[in-house]
Amino acid sequence: MGFFDKIKKIGIFSGFSQLTDDFYDELEESLILADMGMDTTMKAVDELKKRVKEQKVKEVAQAREIMKDVLVEMLDQGTTRLRIYTRPSIVLFIGVNGVGKTTTIGKIGASLKAEGKTVLFAAADTFRAAASEQLTIWADRCGVPIVKQGEGADPAAVVFDSINAARARKINIVLVDTAGRLHNKQNLMNELNKISRVIQRECPYACKEVLLVLDATTGQNGLTQAKQFKETCGVTGIVLTKLDGTAKGGIAVAIAQELKVPVKFAGVGEGIDDLKPFDAREFVDALI
Repeated sequence: MGFFDKIKKIGIFSGFSQLTDDFYDELEESLILADMGMDTTMKAVDELKKRVKEQKVKEVAQAREIMKDVLVEMLDQGTTRLRIYTRPSIVLFIGVNGVGKTTTIGKIGASLKAEGKTVLFAAADTFRAAASEQLTIWADRCGVPIVKQGEGADPAAVVFDSINAARARKINIVLVDTAGRLHNKQNLMNELNKISRVIQRECPYACKEVLLVLDATTGQNGLTQAKQFKETCGVTGIVLTKLDGTAKGGIAVAIAQELKVPVKFAGVGEGIDDLKPFDAREFVDALI
């Protein structure tokens, strides 16, 4: 079984034999129902029609392969690899509560350690007591150090301490958990900006990634969240979690297109191996 085999499929290509108007109408409806959104759907279908005409394609089977190429190109918004070339490199994880930020940090930390890199967790979500406890469990499971303070502590101070600890221990990568909720959205965004300023001041030379963690099951609501975070935090990549069961995979294409930011990781389950670097071709092959 392939990694993305759990996602819902767009099965229209097996239901038609000819490229009729009905086929294109059904395709548009299928893509919209798959959470690709109206704008992204119309762009994809228009590009398919253009290539079909240019290549004089008549068969649905050929159109299917062209559609795959179109979607892979739409997902291609830059490298899906983490930029972690300096010591330390810093990866900031942002997103609302409940999307799987802390679990994602644990899984990526375990993966990086398995590659032979040294990792440190920074428990900068001090607003929610359970967040620090959950990250500590992952730190123990992965065998990596963690820097944390008490509930209500200044998150930027936790990041400051984490950077200094990483320098002292010559650690490769600092993975920073952040709050997903404060008293209001502006407070949250101000806190994230403060953390970013501390990183820039203390480690201006460091490679820095800002990964926005989104729950794929939230569909177009996730896209709205993504736009808000990108405006404030300079998002460099997306982690799409829960791409199994009820998730509709088209949201990955919509997010990549709307934000012009690559999906860097995808998760299809709770297991430690159920989060992997995103492969657009493998994903589209499973989707269609």
